[in-house]
Amino acid sequence: MVSDTQRITVRIPNDMADNLQDLVDKGEYSTMSEAIRTAISDFIENKNAPDHISKVTVDLPKKKVNEIKNLVQEGDSISVDDAIRNAVRDYVKEKIDQYKKRLEE
Repeated sequence: MVSDTQRITVRIPNDMADNLQDLVDKGEYSTMSEAIRTAISDFIENKNAPDHISKVTVDLPKKKVNEIKNLVQEGDSISVDDAIRNAVRDYVKEKIDQYKKRLEE
């Protein structure tokens, strides 16, 4: 382990600990500590986003995520995040354009 770390002790409900252990058992993380470090890192990254950025978490069916991953592999986007960001941007632009057209009528 890296020497410039700090041990922090937290208490969590048993069901949360069980869920973390399930992630380890499934191979998502090598240890519970790794899962917790990842969660804390994601939390800090989201809280420290620049003022002009608002981070959003999206739950998608695994089938759709796999479809997006296939698009990325085919070169449609550079990452899953980029593909989703582009899709949302295009959707919002289309809706705003539709709204403006209705106002002009």
